[in-house]
Amino acid sequence: MEPSAITASGGTNDHSSLNHTDRPGYRVPSTAQVIHDELQHVARNYHPFPVVFARASGTSVWDPEGRHYLDFLSAYSAVNQGHCHPALIAALTEQASTLALSSQAFYNDVYPKFAEFVTKYFGYDVVLPTNTGAEAVETAIKVAVGWAYAVKRVQANKALILCVSGNFHGRTARLISSHLFPKFMRLIH
Repeated sequence: MEPSAITASGGTNDHSSLNHTDRPGYRVPSTAQVIHDELQHVARNYHPFPVVFARASGTSVWDPEGRHYLDFLSAYSAVNQGHCHPALIAALTEQASTLALSSQAFYNDVYPKFAEFVTKYFGYDVVLPTNTGAEAVETAIKVAVGWAYAVKRVQANKALILCVSGNFHGRTARLISSHLFPKFMRLIH
């Protein structure tokens, strides 16, 4: 079912008067122009709904023309906290003004504190954070197959990965092949 615009209620999440054209060097084009430009310059791996998100707050999003929508998808759960949460914006701004990104080729002063919090909170021995859901699924597959060979003594090159059809697991070669061959996918070493 395609999303449909709703009329902004005028409540606390009504930001329909926000205009991002006030940002220097930035102009929000029309919905039609955004879709046209993306079709011209972006490889097609998704077939999105014909709705353009130009700004957001909480569960509300607005297109360039100011039509108000409710976001029930939450970027596949990556935005469960809602769009533009003030506490997250403050934390992101503070961290980005100190250090934007540190590769795991180096240590940084925040990562061990994060890992300590997560392991203690969930009662884990260690944690291996990932950047994407696809990376998390790939890691889970590697752990499961390693466990099958080491603990369950599955014969070499005989592990099978079962994939549920009709679900999205990511865009790595292994995960895409799981969509093409959803019944069984033999692990290739």
